[in-house]
Amino acid sequence: MASYYVTAEQPTDLNRNTEWFTYPGVWTTYILILFFSWLLVLSIFGCSPGMAWTIVNLSHFAVTYHFFHWKKGTPFPDDQGIYNALTWWEQIDHGKQLTRNRKFLTVVPVVLYLIASHTTDYENPMLFFNTLAVMVLVIAKFPHMHKVRIFGINGDL
Repeated sequence: MASYYVTAEQPTDLNRNTEWFTYPGVWTTYILILFFSWLLVLSIFGCSPGMAWTIVNLSHFAVTYHFFHWKKGTPFPDDQGIYNALTWWEQIDHGKQLTRNRKFLTVVPVVLYLIASHTTDYENPMLFFNTLAVMVLVIAKFPHMHKVRIFGINGDL
């Protein structure tokens, strides 16, 4: 006589602050937001395509650095403060390094940098600002930078 048991699998991410990034279609939506941001900048400012990519790249840098690598904790009180000392980047995928999500989020600023730099013909000052932005974002994503606070900046009080 065969008996059947139902096995419940624990969700991959119980952190409400980061679980949304595991949903299907998030990567595609992320790329589409960047592309439509470029179209919006292009149409509002009437600048060259390269300058529009540079504006999108620098805006992406400012937003993602602040929300992924600077701001700590979660907006949800039900986690009882267990994530208060961690940035979003440190929380994603339970802190596991080199996951598919982390690799994707590392490749995006590099690709944006290449597009922005190429479409501005590698001219200064755009090249300098694009290079600075990609260096800061990529270095912040290195596995060796996990939970590191340089000079105590953004450290726990």
